[in-house]
Amino acid sequence: MTSHRIGVFPASGGIGGSTVKYLLPRHPAENLVFIARSPAKLEFAAATGATVRKADYNTNADLEHAFHGIDTLFLISYASVEVEHRAERHRAAIDHAIRVGVKYIFYGSLGFAGSEDSKETVAHVMRPHLMTEKYLEECAQRHPGFSYTIVREGLYSESYNLYTAFFDPRDPVEEIKIAHDGSGPGIAWVKREELGEGTAELLRRFAENPAEFEFRKKTVLLSGTKVLTLQETVDILAKLAKKPVTILQVSDEEFGKQPTVSPNFTYQGVDYGTAWASSFEAFRRGEASAASPLLRELLGREPEDFETTISSLL
Repeated sequence: MTSHRIGVFPASGGIGGSTVKYLLPRHPAENLVFIARSPAKLEFAAATGATVRKADYNTNADLEHAFHGIDTLFLISYASVEVEHRAERHRAAIDHAIRVGVKYIFYGSLGFAGSEDSKETVAHVMRPHLMTEKYLEECAQRHPGFSYTIVREGLYSESYNLYTAFFDPRDPVEEIKIAHDGSGPGIAWVKREELGEGTAELLRRFAENPAEFEFRKKTVLLSGTKVLTLQETVDILAKLAKKPVTILQVSDEEFGKQPTVSPNFTYQGVDYGTAWASSFEAFRRGEASAASPLLRELLGREPEDFETTISSLL
């Protein structure tokens, strides 16, 4: 079904960029539409014959024109630690897409909440994703002919600093203060680029045979296949830093008020550092410890392990 038009928005970030990279060899370029706030970052894709458009999540006028002519959209979440505004921007994009005839949305959710079947979380960062997942379900009930797949993306190996008080192996501290003791359940870390590659393969399979696609109206989890506790994660970071590093468990408030943490979680004057610490309670409940075999099947190989990803990052 080569005339099937696939869109990716936003297409120039980490997940978007790697999805674009792996979609180009999998689907005819003339039937690919890549939408980004900075189209210049996608010149390489335009050179292959793909359509590149400019749009921003925060500009409704952009969203009105972004999705024309697209059959299937991969909608990557709006980057923010805020809950209501983030979910509202997702709903606006979904509404605009359905209005102009998009028939199917793959939504890039997050790998908290535990298994694919779970609809509950204690993680602040997961709340807007669950709200968006629910909204897609409602849209499918309201709009005949519209459907979706929710792609929960496991926690990126490259985002380890969000859960280690912004530890930097190149300039290591001896003590990492987090609202957790480092014990299990752990995290099924996954390389970000492999999430894009796996999603590109899902999109290819869907476009090739939408009627037989097995994940219609379903939630899938793309994760690594190895689970590391936070202690094991920090041990690997210490090994790469060539310096002993220990975990000191502190309160949510103490975690959030650290000078390495607070500025990184402040959006529009509001400090979400303490709210972010809810991630540690989510870890204790096993929300990030589900290791799905699906990514391995989509890649046709074992996903890259945490240590390999981080050592090449450094």
